[in-house]
Amino acid sequence: MHGRTLTIVLALGLLLSGLSLLRLLATVHLPGNDQGYGPRQPIAYSHRLHAGDLEIPCLYCHSGAEKSRHAGVPSASVCMNCHRFVTAPMIDVRAEERRADAEGRKPALVVSPELRKLYDAVGFGADLRLDPTIEPRAIEWVRVHRVPDFVYFDHRPHVAAGIDCRRCHGAVEMMERVEQQESLSMGWCLSCHRTEHQQVDGRPMSASTDCSACHY
Repeated sequence: MHGRTLTIVLALGLLLSGLSLLRLLATVHLPGNDQGYGPRQPIAYSHRLHAGDLEIPCLYCHSGAEKSRHAGVPSASVCMNCHRFVTAPMIDVRAEERRADAEGRKPALVVSPELRKLYDAVGFGADLRLDPTIEPRAIEWVRVHRVPDFVYFDHRPHVAAGIDCRRCHGAVEMMERVEQQESLSMGWCLSCHRTEHQQVDGRPMSASTDCSACHY
């Protein structure tokens, strides 16, 4: 009886160890696979707010995807199209308006800490006007999606074919901080080229599977 109990305990131990090992292996990526990578950015930009709640189209900010290999990141001037006027979340602006009304004064300018970083980068002073003493600087965004140098990827034919951005980048409109959703491996790309997009919006497609299409 004692030997049987010991055997059962050892078997359960091996089973639990095996399950733990499987969970660990599931988190191991092959070299070059950055699936799940979501770095902290210099400004806490929320795609959930801009692409989700406000429904700003991807190509408004990433216009390079239509005319270049790279989608790119928007320049600060694109951000300023809106944020010259929108300086803080509306809830904070309304709260200041209520305080000012109660105190019988004009509302003060409310600037969120994250947008202050944008204004510093474009050379705006405290009054949100260009300050000649402040030198504009580039915002050093951290790249999330990257394929190896020996892979040629061009956004243009994919956008022209009507491929939804979410097919490769995931539901960005639900992400507070963008992270890589897919592996972007060769097998993943080939699977799409072979089967999943033989038709886009009812239009027949012919995606190449020739090596030279992606490698050069």
